[in-house]
Amino acid sequence: MVVRTPAKINLALLVGPRRSDGYHELASVYQAVSLYDEVTATSLPAGEISISVSGLGAEHVPVTEDNLAVRAASLLAEECAIDEGVALTIRKSIPVAGGMAGGSSDAAAALVACDALWGTELDREEMLAVAARLGSDVPFCVVGGTAVGSGHGELVTPALARGTYAWVLAFDPEGLSTPAVFSEFDRMLDDPELTASPTVPSDLMAALLAGNPVALGQALTNDLQPAALRLRPRLRRVLDFGTEHGALGSLVSGSGPTCVFLARDNDHAVDLAVTLSSSGLVSSVKPVSGPVPGARVI
Repeated sequence: MVVRTPAKINLALLVGPRRSDGYHELASVYQAVSLYDEVTATSLPAGEISISVSGLGAEHVPVTEDNLAVRAASLLAEECAIDEGVALTIRKSIPVAGGMAGGSSDAAAALVACDALWGTELDREEMLAVAARLGSDVPFCVVGGTAVGSGHGELVTPALARGTYAWVLAFDPEGLSTPAVFSEFDRMLDDPELTASPTVPSDLMAALLAGNPVALGQALTNDLQPAALRLRPRLRRVLDFGTEHGALGSLVSGSGPTCVFLARDNDHAVDLAVTLSSSGLVSSVKPVSGPVPGARVI
């Protein structure tokens, strides 16, 4: 079984207090975009799970039981009492540690691929329950589209949204650790006793409902962006450069360091990508569109 699985960007990421389980409360608006990893699942004898990784940043991806895709296959086998093994092959195009849920997307793909391979036939709610046990972004990567995330990101509700949006992704040559960015966020808090639960911005949700890219660009927000910029100051120049060249909105996606720019349309996205590529500020760029579906068998 071959599954194509998309990257995610955060249109909004609001961070609330730390919970007793160590996670921060989050309110997020996710969108899946047309940058994909591909995960292939092939039957192995009972009890065997193997993994191999190729493509962008493959050398930074563990090929052990710590890999989130391996954990996904193991958890599904345990939950459904499956004896059959699986060989997972991941071909990566989503940056590693890029704030685009590459590892979570691969885990979602492994769940979908193994479900199809083993005939476990989980329904949507069962699949999302298993996904939530793997990590904050995994349920969204199963669903895709545009969605609101709550809890620590694992509770996913499809958003009322219209239209397709043209984005440009600008990649940094080095990844950023999500735990490091959250730690920096905690250090930068003006109010160390933060208690208010985060809520999704109403202006952003109204822009999505109307399918208004100008309003959406103005409403993009990320509470983790100041921490990411503190750890990686050069990203500020990238964001400013995109804005100077006509982006309707710009922000760091998730914990970074990928910078995301909303273009007026596909032609503008191509022009902006060419301009960013020649700026010398980024390692590479990619024009994409969203929303797209989550992990799907192809």
